[in-house]
Amino acid sequence: MKIVIEELHSRGHQVSVVRASDSWYIKENSPFYTSITLNAESGFDEEFLTAFVTQLLEIQREGKSLWTRLKLEIEVAQKSAEMNEKGCKMIELLFENKDRMQSLLDAKYDLVLADPVSPIGSELSDKMSFPQRLLNIFIFGYTEFQIAYYILPYYVGLVSKYLGPDADYLSLFQAADIWLMRADFVFEFPRPTMPNVVYMGGFQCKPAKPLPEHLEEFVQSSGEHGVIIMSLGTLIGELPRDLADEIAAAFAKLPQKVIWRYKGKRPATLGNNTLIVDWMPQNDLLGHPKMKLFVAHGGTNGVQEAIYHAVPILGLPLIFDQRDNLLRIEVRGAGKMIDIFSMNEDLLSAIQEVLNEPSYRMNMQRLSRLHRDQPITPLENALFWLEFVMRHKGAAHLRTESYKMPWYSYHSVDVLLSFLAAAGAITSLALEQQQ
Repeated sequence: MKIVIEELHSRGHQVSVVRASDSWYIKENSPFYTSITLNAESGFDEEFLTAFVTQLLEIQREGKSLWTRLKLEIEVAQKSAEMNEKGCKMIELLFENKDRMQSLLDAKYDLVLADPVSPIGSELSDKMSFPQRLLNIFIFGYTEFQIAYYILPYYVGLVSKYLGPDADYLSLFQAADIWLMRADFVFEFPRPTMPNVVYMGGFQCKPAKPLPEHLEEFVQSSGEHGVIIMSLGTLIGELPRDLADEIAAAFAKLPQKVIWRYKGKRPATLGNNTLIVDWMPQNDLLGHPKMKLFVAHGGTNGVQEAIYHAVPILGLPLIFDQRDNLLRIEVRGAGKMIDIFSMNEDLLSAIQEVLNEPSYRMNMQRLSRLHRDQPITPLENALFWLEFVMRHKGAAHLRTESYKMPWYSYHSVDVLLSFLAAAGAITSLALEQQQ
């Protein structure tokens, strides 16, 4: 959203952002937008998310089992319910503020941008065995259950009260004019799509800028061996002490220099070749000529930046969509994934494998060439369609109306039943004639 807003601002658009007072990522003051701050909890504050992620990590440390996976899914569903409950209260607060609502109406906005999220994570490829296809059906059903049980109930009364009894929560999503998807079929598995779905995977990627002087000096000191960077993303600033020590010990045995974004206590096993930083210019480091490997959690932005700069990945997935993202990289031979909670000596050997086996870098270079070979950049494509919606006051001609159909019509159950009824009638007549 931040990148899209900055680009809209650069094109002369005026942007307003509705935010909660406890927003973590969305700052109140910005040169790119005017903020409309609601005195409400968003359910997406730093303290809540940090505690949530810590709990997910503790559950996963219990080991791989069906019970562990079930506990993990229940925890995610419950926290999702908490966030949606707070989100509903924030929306109601906005709707009840008549002056605020009138000011929004008076502004006559040309476009509304929303950032929805739903339960995800099948960890399956597009080449599934029969047991995997059974699992896929189960995951789909469970996802539908999560939406129905943990999300929809919070919005039913809200939607009915302010939008009328005929309004439906899911239909509000499906009625969107354009969907901007952070996906690229260089990375994603092929799937059916619709004309109002715009793929903009890698929209945040850009050529590397020069590094700060202290980082450039450290990178250059690596000589012919090059540099490895490690980051577990914004949400995971630190790890349990034993895991951090294992990682630091593995890095210490490498000839490469390592830059590790980490906010926890300094690991006891940290080697002289490893630099720990609170923040790093990840895109600029990935684009540096001496970059050899990206040790990453598998977040969407980081994976796409690695593809753009052709840097192979060693994945340590932790939560949310990370395992699915890294599975796609592994399937394409552009990286390797290991379990951070049971890695022991596997981390060092996995790093050495990805560094020394040329196929990983060659496959990632191939993905990078495919990703870059486009008529316009993903960001330009996204902005074209946003401005298209503004120019034409929507894009209803691209939107399917199938979501308005009852389920039996959508799945042609009524047609199938009519065929079966006709076949039954013909068979019955034929039997009567034979008698």
